[in-house]
Amino acid sequence: MDLGIRGKRALVCAASKGLGRGCAEALAAAGVDLVLNARGAEALAETAAAIRAAHGVAVTEVAADITTEAGRAEVLAAAGNIDILVTNAGGPPPGLWSDWDREDFIRALDANMLTPIALMKALMPAMMARGWGRVVNITSQSVKAPIAQLGLSNAARAGLTGYVAGTSRQVAPAGVTINNLLPGIHATDRADSLDGGVAKAQGITIEEARQRRAATIPVRRYGTAAEFGAVCAFLCSAHAGFIVGQNILLDGGAMNATL
Repeated sequence: MDLGIRGKRALVCAASKGLGRGCAEALAAAGVDLVLNARGAEALAETAAAIRAAHGVAVTEVAADITTEAGRAEVLAAAGNIDILVTNAGGPPPGLWSDWDREDFIRALDANMLTPIALMKALMPAMMARGWGRVVNITSQSVKAPIAQLGLSNAARAGLTGYVAGTSRQVAPAGVTINNLLPGIHATDRADSLDGGVAKAQGITIEEARQRRAATIPVRRYGTAAEFGAVCAFLCSAHAGFIVGQNILLDGGAMNATL
């Protein structure tokens, strides 16, 4: 399918690895020029070079911490006019409710709620003026079914979800859509970290931890960054203008719910 976005320009955050890279790859395959951000300069440069070689699109890379004011300023200065925004940031560390204090929540909010909001506020006015724009926020399945040990993530991402629910309806008349993608477990560094924690706590190997987690998913496997990216690219496409303020779950059926 031609997504109708060839020649558009996208900013993809946390794009050097994992789900962010999956989204960047899928957008590049659709002919979208990219501005890629991540903190690790070496991995980001490798990803940018691979995408240029594979898809022949223009790729600008900005190594910076997007969760800081200075990092956002650097990225936005390099980005220029952006038609598509994909926000993404690593989740806060797991833990126990009694261990988290105010500063832990502030860090989680800065990374997973306030940074996406700041980027939307910076980039959507120009999208609205041009009459077209797409925003996709990578959040988590935990906004629908909270994960006890990920309470910091549950809280911050739920806050972003509430913000998007109202804001998406306000910008839609100007041709700008905002939607959220809610990943379940995917084969990424984040999954390796979580499985490593389980393995250590239970005295098993990481592979055993991975197999046990996969057995709880109806499709009996982890998701891939490529299939996640394909959904992101569709939400950014010319065909998705009637999808507004939705939370799309990609979890292999792991959350058992009717609606």
